Amino acid sequence: MSDIEIRDDRAAGRLEAIGGGEVVGRIEYFVLESPATAFVPVHTIVEPAHEGKGIAGSLARELYAIAGREGVVVAPLCPYVVKWAERHPDEAPAADPELLRAAKKWLAAHPGRF
Repeated sequence: MSDIEIRDDRAAGRLEAIGGGEVVGRIEYFVLESPATAFVPVHTIVEPAHEGKGIAGSLARELYAIAGREGVVVAPLCPYVVKWAERHPDEAPAADPELLRAAKKWLAAHPGRF
């Protein structure tokens, strides 16, 4: 994993893992503004040739690290990120159920976004 760089393309709503000059994995997310600001990961995707290398976990860890640095919470809807957070409660504080409900409502209102 040492040759992987992670970058946040906030405008596109993607946290990308770059290896060998190409995107080898990503978390697609949106920023919820209300009732509080939250990063909402919706999908985690790792290219088949790069599966099993810890890329998805590194992306999840970095998303929570960015959120922590910015004083924002993560309200995960992505099944992978939900499971990762359950396994790493010291790095991934649980989201307020109200935020999760608001995130689901936002996602339902924007069906073509993801």
